Amino acid sequence: MGLDTKPLSTLHEKASYDVADFEVPTGREEEWRFTPLRRLRNLHKGTAADGGKVLLEVEAAPEVTVETVGRDDARIGKAYVPADRVSAQAWNSFTDATVVTVPKEAVASAPTILRRRGEDASAAAYGHTTVVVEPFAEATVVFTHRGSATYAENIEFVVGDGARLSVISLQDWADDAVHVAHQHARLGRDARFVSHNISLGGDVVRISPSVAYGAPGGDAELYGVYFVDGGQHLEHRLLVDHAVPHCRSRVDYRGALQDQDAHAVWIGDVIIRAEAEGTDTYELNRNLVLTDGTRVDSVPNLEILTGEVAGAGHASASGRLDDEHLFYLRARGITFDEARRMVVRGFLGQLVERIEVAEVRDKVREAIEEELDQGAAR
Repeated sequence: MGLDTKPLSTLHEKASYDVADFEVPTGREEEWRFTPLRRLRNLHKGTAADGGKVLLEVEAAPEVTVETVGRDDARIGKAYVPADRVSAQAWNSFTDATVVTVPKEAVASAPTILRRRGEDASAAAYGHTTVVVEPFAEATVVFTHRGSATYAENIEFVVGDGARLSVISLQDWADDAVHVAHQHARLGRDARFVSHNISLGGDVVRISPSVAYGAPGGDAELYGVYFVDGGQHLEHRLLVDHAVPHCRSRVDYRGALQDQDAHAVWIGDVIIRAEAEGTDTYELNRNLVLTDGTRVDSVPNLEILTGEVAGAGHASASGRLDDEHLFYLRARGITFDEARRMVVRGFLGQLVERIEVAEVRDKVREAIEEELDQGAAR
């Protein structure tokens, strides 16, 4: 379908379905410089051995249809064009796609849950999912990822005029998993989109959520929680592309890190194009460093091409536990370990509480407690 070159000085300069339009990354490119390419098992080269198995289990709301379709289905690949080599490889390598449809004006009475479980990390697997929320419909879709896998996928969300979609994606892989994913939402007029990315497990996880607006009135909120252990690389790269007037976006990602060589990467790109007057946007990333030996790379980027904005800002902060907070708690008879737990719970809990599905919310709370237990035991 050809290469689309975007005339903006951003990290997202190309878009194409053709793998050959993207050079093999070397790690010197801005968009790849934080990613440990040697640990991607050749996903970035296109030479990863095929044959990996990632199984899908679906629990659909009564009002929602979930189908397995072939590559020729007209509904897939319309909202998102791959923006890097791994994404293009995933597009060209999947065999069956999953299409989730929420009919016009339907209000789903329960979350629709797609559970993916990897069974072998020695070979690569690829996936594609399209979620279509028709005008004035409302739904919640949950993705869970567990087991061992080398997995690349594209997920596209088409949110119709006046529709509402809440998405929760839980990356709770085994320690040997590699997961590279793009999650792209395209919003219609007055559409609302809320996403939660929770990354806990895996060896290397790189998630790239993005939002594009097709008409005025779109509203997107992107939240993320991650807890990085020793040796883990958890990376989140966001793009919010304001190309039409009077749309809103909010981004808030928070993470905690502990133990040697725990590495968190957060890249937040927001573009306000010349025609996007009245945009209201703000993005925030915060990281709590619990031990020595960790590394945080946090890069907010805000590109404004018009002076007519309602609001635009960004912030990033990474630091250790606040000594004054710990002293205050310990002065009241609370042990150091419990004081540490209370601070981390409060820091991450503000976003965990926003997760509207109780099953996932409880799972994330339990996982955070397990992480804190491991830290206390060392």
